[in-house]
Amino acid sequence: MNKIIAWLPALMISGIIAYKPVKEATQPDLVNKNISVAIFKGSEYTSDVYNNTSAQVHIVVEKVNSKGQHTIVWDKVIDSISLSKYPSIEGAIKQNVTVHGLNEKKEYLIVDYTLTYNSKGNQLQMHDATVVNGDDSGKVDISI
Repeated sequence: MNKIIAWLPALMISGIIAYKPVKEATQPDLVNKNISVAIFKGSEYTSDVYNNTSAQVHIVVEKVNSKGQHTIVWDKVIDSISLSKYPSIEGAIKQNVTVHGLNEKKEYLIVDYTLTYNSKGNQLQMHDATVVNGDDSGKVDISI
């Protein structure tokens, strides 16, 4: 019995020493993820058909966890602009978004956007989404 009591302090000390690395290994590494969104026209839209046509862009950035739960972290609407007035790719409308506290082991980001074209009261909506992983550059191009 005395031998067990003699080893007890040594076991307690080794348990305390092992606790810290285990605790650090189980804590998530939270990072900040930067996303760059560029909006530009994909065509010249010089034909008279496009004179009365505009486009609105609705962008939503969501954080998705390992259980599939979505949390909106950024939401922006770019008001309707005539198609011919959207800039080319060189002068693209840029939005930079920083998402704080992302656990790259258990979460990822989705950039979800809806283009709404309006031509003389007729509307057409186009929807698309891009997954941004930890190893991606975080660049999303939206061509109007």
